Amino acid sequence: MSDIRQNELPEAASVDPREVEHYRRFAATWWDPQGPFWPLHKLNDLRVPWITTRLCRHFDRDPAWEQPLQGLALLDIGCGGGILAESMARLGADVHGIDVVDRNIAVASDHARGQGLSLRYELVTAEALLERGPVYDAVLNMEVVEHVADLPGFMSAACGLLKPEGMMFVATINRNPLAWLFAIFGAEVVLRWLPRGTHRYRLLRKPSEIFALLERHDLQVLDSTGVRVDPLRRSLHLCRSLRVNYMLSAARAGVRRSGAQRIDRE
Repeated sequence: MSDIRQNELPEAASVDPREVEHYRRFAATWWDPQGPFWPLHKLNDLRVPWITTRLCRHFDRDPAWEQPLQGLALLDIGCGGGILAESMARLGADVHGIDVVDRNIAVASDHARGQGLSLRYELVTAEALLERGPVYDAVLNMEVVEHVADLPGFMSAACGLLKPEGMMFVATINRNPLAWLFAIFGAEVVLRWLPRGTHRYRLLRKPSEIFALLERHDLQVLDSTGVRVDPLRRSLHLCRSLRVNYMLSAARAGVRRSGAQRIDRE
């Protein structure tokens, strides 16, 4: 069953107290598909197969297997209520979800227990976890980097938690006027799809910034994709442009490539 370690609220240079308090207020709504986190439920339908396909290529797995990720150790940083972590566990992965919001960990743990899933959740920062020395086959760094105060320090810790042959996945929002218009003004002010204050423009991350931080730690981006939002149908789709929402996969330089076809730094 899921395991929650009751620690004091984590402290690290990357932890933004404002972000922690924001997510504590909405923690009880993680699993409400009509609640404030409904876009993440929609996004999960896109990111799970995208991540799984690349993990299977990289680790020579057949994605048609019932549990193609069986035996892979995955770290889900900023796991929230466990939406992505549970999906990966159902595909056979050994998932360790971490978060700096105590209520998120409680919600994720309770939900996994109710589903009969065996996951491990922990209230800890990536920096503190790195000091203990575990490493993982894959690190899922999804919708997190736009919420951290010290991005270089956070990315250094996240990369340090990866096995030499492992993969890193990053998903976030670009920083440009178009991204502000759609992801902040449109989603939070006009459509009210997300609570006001969910994203702050200065913390949004350009792909070139993430590329540079990954390369600093000998990780090379293999694949990239944009995510397009259809406001009329309240649906999300993969697209070529990284101008607003985007996802990346990366692996150590020199490690077998996963068939990347388009790498964009815009």
